Amino acid sequence: MSRKIAMWMYQNGGGDKIEAKIVKKLKERGIETLTGINPRQAVARNSLIFGEKGRSDEFDLFFSYNAGEQTQYQVFLYQALNRIMPTINSYEAFALTEDKFQTSFLLRNHGIETPDFQLCHRDDTARLKEIIKEWDKMVYKPTDGWGGMGLTKIESEATLDTLLPFLNQMDLRFFYVEKFLKYDNTDFRVDIVDGQFVGCYGRKASGSDWRTNVTSGGSVFLREPDDEVVDLAIRASEVCGTDIAGVDIIYDMEKEKYVVIEVNGIPAFATPEQEKMGLNFNDKKIDLIVDLIDRKSKIKKINN
Repeated sequence: MSRKIAMWMYQNGGGDKIEAKIVKKLKERGIETLTGINPRQAVARNSLIFGEKGRSDEFDLFFSYNAGEQTQYQVFLYQALNRIMPTINSYEAFALTEDKFQTSFLLRNHGIETPDFQLCHRDDTARLKEIIKEWDKMVYKPTDGWGGMGLTKIESEATLDTLLPFLNQMDLRFFYVEKFLKYDNTDFRVDIVDGQFVGCYGRKASGSDWRTNVTSGGSVFLREPDDEVVDLAIRASEVCGTDIAGVDIIYDMEKEKYVVIEVNGIPAFATPEQEKMGLNFNDKKIDLIVDLIDRKSKIKKINN
């Protein structure tokens, strides 16, 4: 094998089978893949040592695709690996998309519509009260949350007063809030790989919740995007510098336009159950990722 890459892939929801397909296709191109390379288990002594799996200086690329098991240690070493080899996504793109404020701020400055947002210092509760009066309803979002975790809808100043003591106990440095948009309780999840449209599906909030995230009770349904939605997702992915992205988009019924809610740097593949529903983009996504790994893993060899 002329090249060797390290892969850390989620295993639940059919992730193990996706991993096997990627490994097989890479092998056909003469690229060896070492799987289960979890930086959390690495020892940093001069270079990074992954037990019996090898050393970081033996790899030509690191492919990290595991949103659910990240630790601060893993993320810290992800940054270190990014300095010596290509990573997918790059650490810069990964860190950006993990931060909702930084993502929204960058998108807005590139002319991409997002919900109105505010970042407030933790002691500026007066400003938060001004915002709720102006917006009527808003959503508190942890800047580094995922899967809908921690999202809180604030519908009045009374709700805000109830929430603030809890947030203060968490010792947050700042509060990030977005204006709550009037929409039909559904969204588009658009997958983009290497600047190309891969597939799309819709998510619908449950009757008891407003969040569309599956982990928050939302359900997946088949949904075809129009060109405007696809173009918006591609632009958002490009602005964020992501090799792989899942872009969440809703239709703002008041402004009558599509709005980017989030850019996810580790969008899940369709699960076996979802494939039975008709979500059939996994093979295309795998092929594009293999092409991407093939191209980017050559960079270190050339530089050496």
